[in-house]
Amino acid sequence: MSKEFKTFQAFYSFYLKEHSNKRCRRVHFIGSALVIILLVVVIVTQYWRLSIALPFLGYGFAWYGHFKYEGNKPATFRYPLYSLLADWVMFKDIITRKISI
Repeated sequence: MSKEFKTFQAFYSFYLKEHSNKRCRRVHFIGSALVIILLVVVIVTQYWRLSIALPFLGYGFAWYGHFKYEGNKPATFRYPLYSLLADWVMFKDIITRKISI
């Protein structure tokens, strides 16, 4: 049974524990960066069909990191919205060097 989180901050603490392996965080970061790059390409070229690849890039890299390095199930399966938001907060925290990769 899934744990209930009353706040996003409580979930984010859990999320970071689920991403304790630096290689997993690195793979997440690469996937998120590729999502941003592809999104810019889609907007600039207006080739909207490419946008179908966005979730595959983001989730594909993230899930690979979990299965390969963390050995756990991605939080996406239990907490889809909080997980999506937390991924971008972690991306920002990596860029601002609050979290290392």
